[in-house]
Amino acid sequence: MPHFDVTVVGELNLDLILYGLPPHLELERELMADGLALTLGSSSAIFAHNLAVLGSKVGFISRIGADPLGEIALARLAAGGVDVSAVRIVTGPTSTGLTVILPRTGGRNILTYLGTMNEMCFEDLNLDYLAGARHFHLSSFFLHRALRPRLAELFRLMKQRGLSTSLDTNDDPEDRWDDDLFETLKFVDVFLPNDREAKKITRADNLEAAVATLRQHVPVLAVKLGPEGAMACGPQGTFRRAAPAVKAIDPVGAGDSFDAGFIHAFVRGRDLAECLEQGNAAGAFSTTRPGGTEAFRDRAYFAQSFPPPGAGANCHD
Repeated sequence: MPHFDVTVVGELNLDLILYGLPPHLELERELMADGLALTLGSSSAIFAHNLAVLGSKVGFISRIGADPLGEIALARLAAGGVDVSAVRIVTGPTSTGLTVILPRTGGRNILTYLGTMNEMCFEDLNLDYLAGARHFHLSSFFLHRALRPRLAELFRLMKQRGLSTSLDTNDDPEDRWDDDLFETLKFVDVFLPNDREAKKITRADNLEAAVATLRQHVPVLAVKLGPEGAMACGPQGTFRRAAPAVKAIDPVGAGDSFDAGFIHAFVRGRDLAECLEQGNAAGAFSTTRPGGTEAFRDRAYFAQSFPPPGAGANCHD
């Protein structure tokens, strides 16, 4: 029997979120924020942490520095119930990465120092550890610069070992969206972009065209639509679901939390509509506290507030 439900390869760092900064950042001025949060960051770690809190058994591989940022990030991930025994801690001039997020009206600025995640390579991975699961997931395709040339091989190997697979590309900082992604998609069972990423990947002007293209490449496609919820396409049809009504405080990590809810249901054999429901519930719940994991870290709050399966209304196309 597999040791894990899901194994994850990805980045591990903290998010520093500064709230209430002015809309224009003037040079040489000391600008004041009115709030701060230092939380577990990075798409892969947020996904893994919240997936574990939902009840999946999760194993994680990453590369971090032997520094305080890495120590805090690793402790936060382990406290969520994720197995971090295969995370590689390295010494040297490169430290653990950090992302600074500046929320704005209508969006946010995201500033990232890649650090050790820029150096994680295929040789850092324990393939037997990764294969000891039912499902394999990777986030931030375009950030894994040392690993990226062998990502298609990694997914192929996981498929050969009998695992189902999922991928969330997140943004491409270079805004190139190169076609090597499609080589990896040959070995992806569940693809989890948001609407902007789907259009960028396919060079499409509208979401309908992007979805039509991506459905030719993956068995299951789930597209996150922000406050409008999400849609999913697969062998069972196309489903849409509105986002649950919550008092949203911070959208950071909502997409990664959606991934966690969706994959938590997927690995348990739930139908596509229920996977979508659980993804939307997890994504919405994450917005009720600052950062991507804080709502899930408070176990009493999670137990009291997280909506049970079947809490939302389904809309079938």
